[in-house]
Amino acid sequence: MAERLSTLDASFLYLEDAGAPMHLSGVLVLEPVEGGLDALAALVEARLPLVPRYRQRIVPVPGHLANPVWADDPDFDVAYHVRRSAVPRPGTETQLLDLVSRVTSRPLDRSRPLWEVYLVEGLAGGRVAVVTKTHPALVDGLGTVDIAQVLLESSPDAAVPPADPWAPHRVPGRAELIADALVDYVQRPTAVLETARAAVGDLRSTVSRVRGVAGGLVRAAGSAVLPAPHGPLNRTVGTQRRVAVARADLEDLKAIRKAHGGTINDVLLTVLTGALRDWLLSRGEPVLGSTAVRALVPVSVQGEEQEAPGSSVAAYLVDLPVGEPNPWVRLARLSYAMRGVTGSGRSVRADTLIALTGFAPPTLHALGARAARGLSRRLFNLVVTNVPGPQVPLYAAGSRMLEVFPVVPLVGGQGLAVGMTSYDGRVYVGLNADRDGVGDVDVLADMVEQEVGALVESVR
Repeated sequence: MAERLSTLDASFLYLEDAGAPMHLSGVLVLEPVEGGLDALAALVEARLPLVPRYRQRIVPVPGHLANPVWADDPDFDVAYHVRRSAVPRPGTETQLLDLVSRVTSRPLDRSRPLWEVYLVEGLAGGRVAVVTKTHPALVDGLGTVDIAQVLLESSPDAAVPPADPWAPHRVPGRAELIADALVDYVQRPTAVLETARAAVGDLRSTVSRVRGVAGGLVRAAGSAVLPAPHGPLNRTVGTQRRVAVARADLEDLKAIRKAHGGTINDVLLTVLTGALRDWLLSRGEPVLGSTAVRALVPVSVQGEEQEAPGSSVAAYLVDLPVGEPNPWVRLARLSYAMRGVTGSGRSVRADTLIALTGFAPPTLHALGARAARGLSRRLFNLVVTNVPGPQVPLYAAGSRMLEVFPVVPLVGGQGLAVGMTSYDGRVYVGLNADRDGVGDVDVLADMVEQEVGALVESVR
């Protein structure tokens, strides 16, 4: 019997639309690669046996009698999924981000395995970039491996195995799909009700199922049950995206934390809050003392009955106090708000997350996007994921990874998503925005870096 998509994974497909594709993207910037893009393409193909789901596509069940199933793609073509591109001279970061924005805007083809990798050459200094796109249906827990994880090694001398002689299994036929669905109904009668609701497009019940299965645990003040404050971040989202990036030194963030308390995550939320405040003021938006922007902050947690730490994500609603002009008061308020997360005993330490899967950020950002999709968009203004990464250099095809930026998908009705990842002594912030509503996202990215600089100067 073919493996069936979970109710949660199927719900992502039902709720996804062209205006709000759910795929997670990532940008890896590498030193010049010996052998160029051919070496990287060969590496991707050689690593595919480690991610068997990446050779499978989704097969719907006739009549929506049950959730779709995973099946090997008999027409799998690695050249379709691994694409080559280039930026024109002089190969600036702006040109790369323009390409990433276009790639991020296009939905994945559901008739094929739900991933793509773009190998980009032409960057200044001979550098190359690897841009990944992965649908969160492929990522159902930390046990799942992302393509970016298997490309990276801790040593530049890691050998590249030869491509395996893969042969697809037979795709189940119509009669087999129906028979398997009937067996599922006998074994799990509640599946009848679930699939019937999905088939008639009952989105309200689907959202409820997503919320229940995702395990979105909301820890927030009493005001969190009220609708999120309306503002420029909430509007009808178009089909085009604009991506911007910001950077910070981890030592600078540690200096801020040492001087004023809290955690690195608290400091990053404070930095983002200050940048959002300046950005709103630059757009002429009213910012009062009580003004807040509500963020959904996914946190990897461990439940009492879970075998593997960090195999689920809880969603926490946090009001970012953009109306507070004093950054240290903002930090104190955010530290207090987040204290319930770390004090609950359910949060998983950063070093534990890294030890679980090596380079964990791609998987954890995807889990965060899943948790966000499971909650009503009216409850929050933006999603903010912050995932710790390894503080040692990583390599792909013998070349050192210089930078890595996550691009978290937008939830329908929200114009901005922020992903943060630390790696090798720095923190990288990826901002994904609706091109029409938040087209000046590059200004916000600049303000993130300016906010870090201002806080560092004040503690020194």
